[in-house]
Amino acid sequence: MFVKKIILVLFILFGISLTASAQFGVSGYQNKVITTAVPFLTISPDARSGALGDAGAAITPDANAVYWNVGKLAFVQKDYGASISYTPWLRKLVNDMSIAQLSGYAKIRKNEAIGINFKYFKLGEIQFTDNAGNKLQTYRPNEFLVGVVYSRKMSTNWSVGLGIKYIRSDLAGNVTIPGSNTVAKPASTAAADIGVYHVNPNLTLAGRPTTFSFGATITDLGGKVTYTDNDNREFIPTNLRLGFAGTIEVDQFSKVTLMLDINKLMVPSTPTYRYDSTESKYVIDKGKDPHTTGVLSGVLGSFGDAPGGFSEELQEFILNPGIEYWYNDLFAARAGFHYENKNKGNRKYVTLGLGVRYNLFGLDFAYLIPVAQNNPLAETLRFTLHFDFAKQAKSTGPAPDEVGE
Repeated sequence: MFVKKIILVLFILFGISLTASAQFGVSGYQNKVITTAVPFLTISPDARSGALGDAGAAITPDANAVYWNVGKLAFVQKDYGASISYTPWLRKLVNDMSIAQLSGYAKIRKNEAIGINFKYFKLGEIQFTDNAGNKLQTYRPNEFLVGVVYSRKMSTNWSVGLGIKYIRSDLAGNVTIPGSNTVAKPASTAAADIGVYHVNPNLTLAGRPTTFSFGATITDLGGKVTYTDNDNREFIPTNLRLGFAGTIEVDQFSKVTLMLDINKLMVPSTPTYRYDSTESKYVIDKGKDPHTTGVLSGVLGSFGDAPGGFSEELQEFILNPGIEYWYNDLFAARAGFHYENKNKGNRKYVTLGLGVRYNLFGLDFAYLIPVAQNNPLAETLRFTLHFDFAKQAKSTGPAPDEVGE
């Protein structure tokens, strides 16, 4: 029972919302869903992007750029800012799981910014038992990351950024699994984010002022982790994200932004197996063994290692389209969609949300509506509170020129 409890925790973390199932047969089995350790890293923490179908690589930057694209942080408008986000998680199943994030930034020069990020995943309380069902202890598993970010404008329209973070996942504490010498322990690693951002605010479309932006980022590029021993090390969810956004000013009060993010996990695809009667066990038929594949080879080979070839590689891309409407920079309405192929998880849901900004403060709200019924992600709510501050002007002289002007 002790081991089953740990497996239950991992199952929740790996995405209890996944509706794809493994296919078993006499000649072997297949499971095309890609799983990694610490998948909480991929959960959208803030309500703005949470309402936009989880799109965030190319939209206008705020404090949450430290999560979505470290490259665009240099383009924030204010001098200081912070945001606090809170999400009750899997509230259709339990009432004691939640995700919280604290993000902040500061402009250190006109063309440079630094940021911090803290994300915490609380998994509630779990009762451990032995194989006979006797209660052993209760435990409150948790995961968190803490990171710092540096971003710089390279020209009027381009910027780059780098972030480093420490990740820790504590699912069972330091305990020995009954009936074995295996010790369950917290897993930890370091990882990096890199990102670029481009924005062109001087376009026109149908005679209306238009802004186009593009973002590209690789997140959570780091070492593998283990909860037991070095023979069972798992990839973390290193991810490539490309984002596109176009904003058109409808009139002097209204503007609309259309956006699309495209995601691809840069980890080995799940291999297919066949039954080896000689060894009396399942062995890999096609693909790589994630446990023995190194980080670098896993990342670089992630675009060509799917057992099903190119068609299966295309199935691994996740699409996140969204639309945002602003009225007078005070009120926002948002909608989006998250699409994942049915063979790679089948997470499909509509997202809706609202936002308000007034002086130094802002508040965002998001609501998730899954396409499938009885989905544990149903009715997921996200809340984000923003604070943005500008330095008091010291003189009335002209501001320094932008880099590249």
